[in-house]
Amino acid sequence: RRTDEIVDAPRESNDEMLRDLGSWEMRLENLWKHGEVQDVFDLCLLDVLVKYPTLPITPFVDMIRGMLMDVPQLGQDRYESFDELHLYCYRVAGTVGLMSLPVFGCAPGYDEVVAKEPALSLGVAFQLTNILRDVGEDAVKRGRVYLPREDLERFGVTEEQLFEQRVDENYVNMMKFQIARARMYYERARRGVFMLAPESRLPVQSSLDAYGRILDKIEENGYDSLTKRAYVDKWEKLSIIPFSWYRTQDISRYFPLPGDKTIPSLEESQ
Repeated sequence: RRTDEIVDAPRESNDEMLRDLGSWEMRLENLWKHGEVQDVFDLCLLDVLVKYPTLPITPFVDMIRGMLMDVPQLGQDRYESFDELHLYCYRVAGTVGLMSLPVFGCAPGYDEVVAKEPALSLGVAFQLTNILRDVGEDAVKRGRVYLPREDLERFGVTEEQLFEQRVDENYVNMMKFQIARARMYYERARRGVFMLAPESRLPVQSSLDAYGRILDKIEENGYDSLTKRAYVDKWEKLSIIPFSWYRTQDISRYFPLPGDKTIPSLEESQ
């Protein structure tokens, strides 16, 4: 939240923002190394660090780098390859998974090293979903194209087409490809739910299911994410929770819901 406020605050120049971000990064380092605090917000973070000593500083610093990638004139508004986009997704969303992992805790037989990859995958899946939902809005309102140029070229989709909000067969095929890739990350993330402490599984699974449903909505909209915004309403989110709860139960490993893939056990995944 603090990083967001620093980046989004109105300023006369980016130099002031960079100084504030540098100062914030130094405060983080001093807090982790020496337990130094300057205000009540630092104190809250220190309290979390004391309770969860395995919490690393790296994702906090990487998130700052990610925020900078969205700053006009300093960051990026185009991505040549998926590798570039993946780095952005990690920095702005995958980092949240790494920050949350020590708080969620791990189930017996698992540790944070093993659970790290699914946590990262969930953040990437969420951010890819945001990008696919907001293609038209990002292009028209912000002048941004997050979809990798290599993918646009592969499917014969032009930037002009995005700005003109023209959906054609090429765009539909490109979106099918993008959605399939995002779902692959959701599947990777779902393997990590059983790696979490039992009391932490439902909020993660329900958010995974609700956010993943946005991809279904894009499909229902005819893959038009240029002129239509896919969303899941409150009542539909509530209706998902019982299914999410079932997916957190051990029985779901042996009797998965229709359409679900079987989640391997610890022994099977090694």
